[in-house]
Amino acid sequence: MSDGFDGRAPHRADTPEPAALPLPGAAGAGGLLDRRYRSVTLGAVALVALYAFEALAVATAMPTVAQALDGLPLYALAFGGTLAASVVGMVVAGSWGDRRGPAPPLRQGIVWFVVGLVIAGLAPSMWILLLGRIVQGFGGGMMSVALYVAVGRVYPPPLHPRIFGAFAAAWVLPAVIGPAISGLLVEHLGWRWVFLCVPLVALGAAWCVLPALRGLDLPAATDHDAADKQPHRIAWAIGAAASALLLHYAGQQHHAGALPLLALAVAGVVSCAWQLLPRGTLRAARGLPTVIAMRGIASAAFFGTEVFVPLLLSRERGLSPTAAGAVLTAGAIGWSLGSWWRSRPWQPFTPPQLLRLGMCLILIGVSGVAMAVAPAVPVAVGVVGWIAADFGMGALFPTLSVLTLELSPPTRQGLNASALQLCDSLMTATVLAVGGSIFAALLVRAPSLAYLSGFTISALLALLGAALASRIKVRGAATH
Repeated sequence: MSDGFDGRAPHRADTPEPAALPLPGAAGAGGLLDRRYRSVTLGAVALVALYAFEALAVATAMPTVAQALDGLPLYALAFGGTLAASVVGMVVAGSWGDRRGPAPPLRQGIVWFVVGLVIAGLAPSMWILLLGRIVQGFGGGMMSVALYVAVGRVYPPPLHPRIFGAFAAAWVLPAVIGPAISGLLVEHLGWRWVFLCVPLVALGAAWCVLPALRGLDLPAATDHDAADKQPHRIAWAIGAAASALLLHYAGQQHHAGALPLLALAVAGVVSCAWQLLPRGTLRAARGLPTVIAMRGIASAAFFGTEVFVPLLLSRERGLSPTAAGAVLTAGAIGWSLGSWWRSRPWQPFTPPQLLRLGMCLILIGVSGVAMAVAPAVPVAVGVVGWIAADFGMGALFPTLSVLTLELSPPTRQGLNASALQLCDSLMTATVLAVGGSIFAALLVRAPSLAYLSGFTISALLALLGAALASRIKVRGAATH
């Protein structure tokens, strides 16, 4: 299509040092709300916001849901099943989006997401609700990858930082008001409306974005892509999902058999990741493999700490649940500010510099939270540190997303976007399971050591990420 509407990223070959990042205000690019992009922008941001609202609202309502359906034993699985199913959805959407464009997998993802919500909202038992959550997770995984492909096909490269910044900002409002709205729905209308209120809005967002994606030029298939169309990728994705579930289950166990289960699950995740991720990802080879590896490292470092922040502040430092939750809300605002700053025109930093800065801010945040374990340290140290970590994630995530599209030929944008999010999900699940098991084992005997053990893992990951930032230099055309 003309005017760069297909958004295909230029291929950087033989570039010894990455140049400064694309300029959102570059001539000819226009803005996200230009007539060419308006409907896609509004629909895509609405879908991201709805996905975020549902994730946060369900987390708030799930204790009531589990009690109402007499399903407390399946409480954790209601979250783990959604994550595992999303892994399969990501893989399906990756190759499908490369072959057919973003519209078919996005359309199917929205349908599965909505059907899952309806099943969960009408569920007569916890098992049926679990089925709905799995269907919803599968659709959500497809949606997330399809939106990445849509960015690559619709927007010119100068607008990539802005649209990914808009996706990050779309999480802020749900983070601020989502739990409160969920609580009001549960109290006044019943928990089922937490699930049932979203489908109509999701269909409205689809009505905005899908028509604009029809008729996009499809890149010509190449022999190089044929291997990625084989059905065995789906089998490996199912294996990865099963291993993630086993990780989740093993992390909740406190008997002697938990360690072998955990080891088996980690081995399963690594084996499946080896097959699903681009070659060289697990050893952080230069270029795109390092970009994808850093997404997993950053997410694991950040969320490996965040899950313990409310517990630390409420259980050890005496904050109310509302106050502890407000810290996460402040952090979400910091994430949005980081994304906004990252998308500003004339960004002077190169990709390695931005990634290193983001990782260092995560390290500062983890260190601040770790210091707050000591009663003598003001809680404000941990709070300020965590806002800094969120700011770092806000700058880092859009940078990794932009690089993934830039380093991917058009015929592999879906597969590589899928790999980016797969690495995120699988590495985060692994670190949470391992860190959670250590935490549970130490909490009764040495609470401070229990927290610090998890924070140490996150800090080491952040240091590793900072060290790897220079490896995104491109030594020739990126095809993997």
